[in-house]
Amino acid sequence: MKGNFRASMAWLHTGLGLITGWVLFAIALSGTLSVFRQDISVWMRPELSATNISPIQASAHAVEWLTQNAPTSPAWYLNAPTQQEPFTLGVWSDPKGVYLQKALNPQTGSPDGIRQTFGGEFFYRFHFELQLPYPFGRLIAAIAALALVVGLISGVIIHRRIFADFFTFRPGKGQRSWLDAHNLLGVLALPFHLMISFTGAVTLGTLLLPWSTQAIYKHDLMASYTDLNPALNTRPPSGHPGHLAPILPILQDAERRIGEAGIAQIYIFNPTDQASVITITSGNTNTVSTTSHTLNFDGTNGYLLSEHVEKRPLIGAYTFLYGLHVARFAPGVTRWLYFVCGLMLTAVIGSGMRLWTIKRLRSNPHLGHILAERLNVGVLAGLPLAFASYFLANHILPARLPGRENHEIQCVFIIWALALIFALFRKSEAAWTELLAACALACLAIAAMGAPWRDSVSAATSVTAAFFAGSFAYAAINTYRKKRLSP
Repeated sequence: MKGNFRASMAWLHTGLGLITGWVLFAIALSGTLSVFRQDISVWMRPELSATNISPIQASAHAVEWLTQNAPTSPAWYLNAPTQQEPFTLGVWSDPKGVYLQKALNPQTGSPDGIRQTFGGEFFYRFHFELQLPYPFGRLIAAIAALALVVGLISGVIIHRRIFADFFTFRPGKGQRSWLDAHNLLGVLALPFHLMISFTGAVTLGTLLLPWSTQAIYKHDLMASYTDLNPALNTRPPSGHPGHLAPILPILQDAERRIGEAGIAQIYIFNPTDQASVITITSGNTNTVSTTSHTLNFDGTNGYLLSEHVEKRPLIGAYTFLYGLHVARFAPGVTRWLYFVCGLMLTAVIGSGMRLWTIKRLRSNPHLGHILAERLNVGVLAGLPLAFASYFLANHILPARLPGRENHEIQCVFIIWALALIFALFRKSEAAWTELLAACALACLAIAAMGAPWRDSVSAATSVTAAFFAGSFAYAAINTYRKKRLSP
C-alpha cells in the first residue's frame, strides 16, 4: 500500500486488473455476445424458418415426440418457442444418463433435420462457467465480478479529471492514447459497467458467501433450494408405470391462468410414472424480474396441484437484479445498448491490460513483462478469433456430423490455444498485426456466410460481422504502420 489514499487505490486498481484482467476480458466478451444468444441460436440453425408458430402447439408436439423417443428419461425440460427463438429447446437424458440438449422442430417436435448446436447458449454458459466443471468456473467468475466492482470504484477514485476524460481522446500518441481510450470508454458507460458487474456478483453471491446457507441448513442444502423455490412441487417416482394426460388441454389451461406473460418453460418430472408432475412457468418479457408465476399439474390426469406467485420482497429484489443482468426483458433497442456498452467494458479491460504492458516495456522490461505482453496478444486478439471460429465451424462442419455441437466448442479452444502458442513464439508487434488481420478475415467470412439474407437475424449478423471485420482490419493496418515506422 502507498502513502496516501489515492495512491493506494491506484495500486489496488492496477493489481486487481493485472490478476483478473484476462479472465474478465473473456467474461465480458462472451457476456456481450450472449445479449443476442437467441439470435445467434437462430443464425446457427438455418434449417428453421422464422414463421409464425404457436408456442402451445409446438410444445405439445415436443412432448409427444419425447413420449415416443425418451420414455426412460427421469425428466424433460422444455423452453417454449418465442418470436426470437422459433423452436422448442429440449433437454433430457439418454438411456446412459447423458443429458442431451436439442432444438425441436415446432411443426413435428422432432430434432431430425436440424443441425445440433449449442448456439448462443455457449456464450451464455461460458460467460459465468468458463467451460469449467461446477463450481470452479462459477467461483472464478464470481471472484472476477467482485474484483471488477472494486476495480471500477477504485478507478473512479484515482481519476481526478473524470468529467474531462468524458471528452478527451488524443489519437496517435502511443501510451497516452491508450490511457485516453481506457478513461473515455470507462467513463462513457460507467453506470452500465457498475450495474453489470454488481449484478453479476450478486447472481453468484451464494458462492462468494456460502456460510449462512451452510449454517442454517447444515448438510441438507437441498432444503435451501426447496425454500427458495417452493413452487417446484416434484414427487419421487412411485415405481408404477403411468401415462401422461393429453398435454394440449393442460397447456391451454396454463396459458389462460398465466395470462399475457405467456408460457416460458415446461418441466415434466417422472413422465412415464404415476407420480408424474408437469410444472409450467410464465415468461418475463414484460418485466425486469425473472419468472414469478408457476403452475404444477398432475401428469396423469391434468388436475392443478398448486399455483404459486412469488411475492417475497427479498426474492423479488434478487430476481430484479438478476433480470437486469441477463436482460431477457429488453426490447431491441435496449439489447443493442447492452451490446454496445458490453463492448465498451471489454475494451476498457483490454486497453487496461495493454496499457500496463506498454508502460513497463518502455521503462525497465524483463522476461515477465515480455511474457505478459505476448500473452496479451494471445488473449486480446486470440479470443475474438476463437469466438469467430465458433460461427465458422457451425456452417463448415457437416450438418449431420455426430456430436457436432461439441466439435464446434472444441474448435473454439483449439483456435485459441493455437493463437496463444503463436503469440508466445512470435514477436508481439508482428503477432498483433497478424492475429488482428485473421480476426478481420474471420469476421468477413461470417458476414459472407449470411448471404443471401433470409430474415432480419441473418441481415443483422452479416452487418455486425462486417463492422467487426472493418474494425479489426483498421487495427491491423494501424499496427503494421506503427511497426514499420518504429526504429
